[in-house]
Amino acid sequence: MTDHRISAAIVLAAIVAASGCARDKRSAGGDSTRSGASAGAASTGTATCSGDNGGLTLPPSFCATIFADSIGHARHVVVAPNGDVYVNTWSGIYFGGDKGPPGGYLVMLRDTTHDGRADVVTRFGAKADSGGHGGTGIGLHGGALYAEENGTIVRYTLPASGGVPTEPVTVVRGLPLNGDHPMHPFAIDSSGMLYVDLGSASNSCQLTNRVPNSPGHNPCTELRTRGGIWAYDAGKTGQTFSPANRYATGIRNAVGITIGPDGKLWSTQHGRDQLAENWSKLYTAEQGQNLPAEELLSIDKDADFGWPRCYFDGDQQKLVLAPEYGGDGGKAVGDCGTKQAPAAFFPAHWAPDGLLFYMGSQFPARYRNGAFIAFHGSWNRAPGPQGGYQVVFQPLSSGKASGAYESFANGFAGGVMQPDAAKHRPVGLAQGPDGALYITDDKAGRVYRVTYVGAK
Repeated sequence: MTDHRISAAIVLAAIVAASGCARDKRSAGGDSTRSGASAGAASTGTATCSGDNGGLTLPPSFCATIFADSIGHARHVVVAPNGDVYVNTWSGIYFGGDKGPPGGYLVMLRDTTHDGRADVVTRFGAKADSGGHGGTGIGLHGGALYAEENGTIVRYTLPASGGVPTEPVTVVRGLPLNGDHPMHPFAIDSSGMLYVDLGSASNSCQLTNRVPNSPGHNPCTELRTRGGIWAYDAGKTGQTFSPANRYATGIRNAVGITIGPDGKLWSTQHGRDQLAENWSKLYTAEQGQNLPAEELLSIDKDADFGWPRCYFDGDQQKLVLAPEYGGDGGKAVGDCGTKQAPAAFFPAHWAPDGLLFYMGSQFPARYRNGAFIAFHGSWNRAPGPQGGYQVVFQPLSSGKASGAYESFANGFAGGVMQPDAAKHRPVGLAQGPDGALYITDDKAGRVYRVTYVGAK
């Protein structure tokens, strides 16, 4: 589902935000509650933490500082080996016509005093006054910084000492920008393959997008250019978007995307919206709030995860046929039995926007190789209470969930889990060279730094 709402009119008329939905057998943890295996461990930290952890609720012995604040709509984030933090920020129509910050949309943050707070903040990259809009995707590979900017992915060579890089070269141009999901998050593996998400232009490939009882295009020709992952060579310049570069399909919107400890591509999937609103004869309002599940995907080449024909029903724990393609409210499976199921799933309409496999040694060993997921929060649980607005930890083993997800960092919304009223909305995740966890917020432009202070 779409994970950002400026107003109800924008959402229902022409949604251009990132999406997200899901459900599992556990209750949906709220802004001040905890779910899964961490229930009963709701401490805000230990006495060794200074301050209030930036307003976050964390497990015992974890502390947070506000590393940076008010830097613009902070989306994805990476940390260089020397500790410099780079953030891509976004603006334009996605944020209601916000004209963007002064200076470039890319931000370099450096902590020279080693107190967990950036004292050097430098902007670079495309500027709003020259037509820039920023973006979501950002990455590091081979001593270079890669960033998404308005339909292109560019590469900056980083100085040997770190800091602000040189002028960029274009790696890929012509990425689609129209429709519901114009962002292009990406990941780069150790071989230099660049995997970029091209989220769907529509909710469910209907003949008329988001209109009640409108059937789906059959076949969904949108899948030629959207709703999947495309692959390019990060070492080449001047590449142009082409349907021929599609790597995997049937993924509505993979905003959280990364390379796992197994060397494979992983992503989250934002589930579709409006089952109850568009198909009221098949779904109750409660079903619309709680279906379909948000997903964590392990992605192989040519894999098909089912969108738009299928959605993952967290109650039944299987893919079922969507109503636009002859589905009957969740009973019929059809060809969805041949599509790839998720490695893990989560409550509906939470909007998973960030994904990180923890591979450091600072946190306790139980976190190593597990997945942190940032849930941005969305709107399609209405009229029920909204969910998400937190970072969860998902234990994994052999490429599958090995236990219940746990609420790790909560309290971002400040008690009001609504897109327009929440104080903060988590998006990006990154691990520092010392094992610290960085979390970005695209509502108020905050970057948090989370550390572990207890005995291992």
